Amino acid sequence: MASIPTIVRALTFRVAPASSLLLGAMLVVACQDSPVGPSAAPSVMSASRESRSDGTSNFTTIDIRGALSTTAWGINPRGDIVGTYTDASGRSHGYLLSQGGDTTTIDFSATALNEARGISPSGEIVGFYREPSEPAVNSHGFLRTKKGDLVRIDDLPHTNTVAQRILPDGTIVGCRHDEDQMSTMRGIVVSTDGSITERSEFGSMHNGATPDLTSIVGQYFNHAVGDRNEGFLIHDGVFTPLFVTVTGTTLTQAWDINAAGEIVGVYRVGTGQTAVFHGFVTTDGATYVTFDVPFPGARATRLRGINSRGDIVGAYVSADGKTHGFVATRR
Repeated sequence: MASIPTIVRALTFRVAPASSLLLGAMLVVACQDSPVGPSAAPSVMSASRESRSDGTSNFTTIDIRGALSTTAWGINPRGDIVGTYTDASGRSHGYLLSQGGDTTTIDFSATALNEARGISPSGEIVGFYREPSEPAVNSHGFLRTKKGDLVRIDDLPHTNTVAQRILPDGTIVGCRHDEDQMSTMRGIVVSTDGSITERSEFGSMHNGATPDLTSIVGQYFNHAVGDRNEGFLIHDGVFTPLFVTVTGTTLTQAWDINAAGEIVGVYRVGTGQTAVFHGFVTTDGATYVTFDVPFPGARATRLRGINSRGDIVGAYVSADGKTHGFVATRR
């Protein structure tokens, strides 16, 4: 396929809750661990784990104690994991589960929505949140520095910004949109020099990228087949749709890619109440390997992140209907 042109413009970046300044300056400061915003008061919680092996990988369930649900979204090379959990009141929180086992809640705001999505090799974390006074459709990206300082990311004048992953050099990928999450949604790359590049594909979202940014994966809505939700791979600027070719597949989403080109994601077979979700792994966009957690009674496996070692994180639903996070480490 031919390369599809991108749109390049400037992005504003804000320190919460006060002034606005350029992204390039903000990222330089953040990478130096200088105080650029209010520090989050860390709340350390415990996570329970249950392990199982399928012969090639060791699977470990991740449950934040007392949570109604837990999802793992990202993992860095040293094994630190970020994700989201929902407490007993229904409020969502971001969390960091360090390789050593400590769990820290990450909340940008005292609101119902806080999600941690990606973590860099050095420990910088990105995600998104909503202000307490805002409507349910609104969201703002955030960056948490290694010192715990929180920086708000807004792709103005758009209503919503989602920061999905952060690369080793501080580049961020994600999406922006307005009141809807389809016609106005576009995948974005936030560079450290203060520029933002966005794609023109309808309803696109960048979900992951290789450390050198030569490849980006995500999802979009394909006009040619009735706005079907499909994954995509952009390699050296060339856009290629990704769609699992299992009979009955109705949705494919690519969620992350590592330096080796291994892509992880989710596909759905069927629709409505009978729909079944599976994880997948692919290296060429043509051969897809179904990836389901092996716990008894588990269903609806969703793969969300992969690191350079090939360790994978995501979520699954147990027989009682509860959502659990998991990490699969290669043996």
